[in-house]
Amino acid sequence: MSSKILSSAITGLSGATVEVEVDVLSSGLHAVTIVGLPDTSVKESRDRVSSALKNSGFKPPHQCGRITVNLAPADLQKSSPIYDVPIAVGFLVATGQLVFDANDKLFVGELALNGDIRGINGILSIVLFARESGVKEIYVPEQNLSEAAIVDGIDIIGVKDLRSLVLHLSGQEMLIPIEHKDLDVAEADFPSSLDFKYIKGHEHAKRALEIAAAGGHNVIFHGPPGSGKTLLAKTFVTILPPLNKKEVLDITKIYSVAGQLPYNEQVIRTRQFRCPHHSSSAVSLIGGGSNPKPGEITLAHRGVLFLDEFAEFPRVVLENLRQPLEDGTITIARAQASATFPANFTLIAAMNPCPCGFATDNNRECTCAPAQVARYTQKISGPILDRIDMHIDVPRIHVNKLDSEDLAEESNLIRKRVEGARERQEIRFANSGTINAEMNQVDIKKYCVLDKESKDLLRSAAEKLDLSARAYYRMIKLARTIADLEDSEQITKSHIAEALQYRPKV
Repeated sequence: MSSKILSSAITGLSGATVEVEVDVLSSGLHAVTIVGLPDTSVKESRDRVSSALKNSGFKPPHQCGRITVNLAPADLQKSSPIYDVPIAVGFLVATGQLVFDANDKLFVGELALNGDIRGINGILSIVLFARESGVKEIYVPEQNLSEAAIVDGIDIIGVKDLRSLVLHLSGQEMLIPIEHKDLDVAEADFPSSLDFKYIKGHEHAKRALEIAAAGGHNVIFHGPPGSGKTLLAKTFVTILPPLNKKEVLDITKIYSVAGQLPYNEQVIRTRQFRCPHHSSSAVSLIGGGSNPKPGEITLAHRGVLFLDEFAEFPRVVLENLRQPLEDGTITIARAQASATFPANFTLIAAMNPCPCGFATDNNRECTCAPAQVARYTQKISGPILDRIDMHIDVPRIHVNKLDSEDLAEESNLIRKRVEGARERQEIRFANSGTINAEMNQVDIKKYCVLDKESKDLLRSAAEKLDLSARAYYRMIKLARTIADLEDSEQITKSHIAEALQYRPKV
């Protein structure tokens, strides 16, 4: 006898239909075979399912002859233990231990040896896919209920263990679908110690970060050790505007698939600050694996990717940032699978001017030879630097300013100006989610009209600074953001002039 149970796989950040077919041949020696491109975790399901069935009071597979489990479609790579529950249910149906209508029902979950059902990664993507596919009921582990509850239009039933699931499906002890919960986008509080008012000096850098937050522009800090580059970057998140519902949903899907959604948290409600170490590999930064998973640049989607000690990253690792910095996505192609992940982040990089760090410090002498300084700065390729809009020098702050009791402008005030600029962009781009840094050529032509004085200044600067075509248009986008902060519809000469101040003087 055979059975067919509906389940789901995750490809990238989306779900995909998987039909779990179980066939039982009572004659012959006992064997359990799982086919359909399973990885090791799926192949091990036969042992987990067998023990879970026995310990839940059902007839186990080893008493039922030859069993074949097919995960269709056969050309889709299957990974993770989410097929334990549908395999167990399919086996019970195939052996006549359970009778129910499996139409429009989808099952996912990992089984413990005692029959308990454990939580899985990516439940939000699976539930959204199930709803879009017309599934009426989805059975998920109880641990995943808070995450799944934000999806409406489908009955979501949380299951604690295999026995209670079978009792429900057989009509003996019914489980009640959970109530839908509205998406909670109330932003979490930042640590009180993170506030621009506590940062002494660096007014030029703070202004640059305000512009970067308003338009989503990339920034690189140059300065000696201890000048405040890292503190500025960490405090940057306190002036970013709150996430909207679409962004909350997108980021939550990413963290759910990556298995990094905080325990018992419904959603990710704040823009994320990712700070990978400079020893990180290319795979950890951009994502990858035989079954591609999100990397740091995707985990930083709609948030901040901070690369401290920028020049210490291997050049081959940094070169992987070219596509996402330009397109806002990363496509990972492997022999068995490929996936495209969102990677629309604001890059903040920080680096010393030389190996010893004191080439630009007026108080300490640099001990590096000119050749050493050249090799150090050349670790960052021109194409990467060309994709960074704002190059900011962060000098050492004098001790007299550090001792001052005066507080600078607080983050909340800066954030209000940033939110005002973002609101103008939302109106301009008709709620498409686009911000100034993401404008294409058509948008630039339509929304960034320059008068003659502004054009002349930009053209002159482009020739003197030898700007590439990319850098030329990035300066226009930057000027558009500066104008938005001043609530100016027209880009003026002063906006262009300020934008040009943030280009490296080479």
